[in-house]
Amino acid sequence: MARHGENIRKRKDGRWEGRYQVYDQEKQKKVYRSVYAKSYEEVRKKLEKLKTGMQLRQTVKQAGSALPEETKLDDIAQIWLEEIKEKRKPSTYIKYRLLYRNHIQALFCEAYLSDMTDAFVQERISGHFSESVHKSVYCILNQLLRFASVRYAFIMPVLKRPALDTRSAPVKVLAKSEQKKLMEVIYSGMDCFKMAVLMCLFTGLRLGELCALKWSDIDFENKILTVNRTVQRLYAEGHETKTVLTEMIPKSPYSQREIPLSGAALELLIRFQNDKEYVFGGDKPLEPKRLQYHFKKLLKEAALSDKHFHILRHTFSTNCIEGGTDVKSLSEILGHSDVQITLNRYVHPSMETKRQYMDNLLGFYGQIQGQVG
Repeated sequence: MARHGENIRKRKDGRWEGRYQVYDQEKQKKVYRSVYAKSYEEVRKKLEKLKTGMQLRQTVKQAGSALPEETKLDDIAQIWLEEIKEKRKPSTYIKYRLLYRNHIQALFCEAYLSDMTDAFVQERISGHFSESVHKSVYCILNQLLRFASVRYAFIMPVLKRPALDTRSAPVKVLAKSEQKKLMEVIYSGMDCFKMAVLMCLFTGLRLGELCALKWSDIDFENKILTVNRTVQRLYAEGHETKTVLTEMIPKSPYSQREIPLSGAALELLIRFQNDKEYVFGGDKPLEPKRLQYHFKKLLKEAALSDKHFHILRHTFSTNCIEGGTDVKSLSEILGHSDVQITLNRYVHPSMETKRQYMDNLLGFYGQIQGQVG
């Protein structure tokens, strides 16, 4: 039962629901909508925020098209999110909403539109985000400001995203000794998960590309593997928590590529070839989380510390460079759009290689010293 004077009630599933009225332009009448939360107080705050947004819109409507001088960014964000809900794909809307809620709202909830200068924004978000999240945050903020500018004739700047100092410790790779231990465990008894780990070490495929690989992608005669799909978990339509495994074409055209197969990789594929559709998943794509789980089990069995699956791709890249592969060829094998990405992100000379370079240099100076002496 709703509390007296409020449209807030506790549901049978334990969640709290708050109801509010809006005017549906399509149906030409007032309709009820709901917000949900784990507690009464959370729902009450959500309803208050919605009420603020609706009052703001009413003020704007009465004023013609201008926004009040002291309009908060968060109020505009709530209006913007409500408007794009019907215009964007459900997965895109959920992505934007979560980005705003998880990364922007707490930092800018008390900020006014008039505060949104480059200096103010940079100060607020400095040191908070990785490169990818940093880009997404600026993207959302600029969309909000453009919405305020176009819809309400509020003059807003276009925020310029400063370049981040992305210098960091090199991404770790498996040392030669670690690769040896892992190989010993893998070859002690092969299964589809061990085979997938080996194929990543042999080809540098991304996790999603491995899981989506089909037997029809393998040209045994010409020894070529074609990458033209990947799998990823996306939010189910209309949900913010439920996800579904989705097969898709890679976003970048550079990710669609042909990879020459080594003798070891080809032999492995021939050995385990079958009449199923997918190389590792059978009749459907392999679940990436399952492959990551089994990879961690292999690491534990090999007495190695816990590592992310992507370390196999890093290791493949480094092995290629140390084996004499030119960076341009490696970049195309990995599916990068620019060789600089390959150099900066994936090529990490091992300590053994660095030591060899130093020993070579020492030998060179030794020869000169001998000639001089």
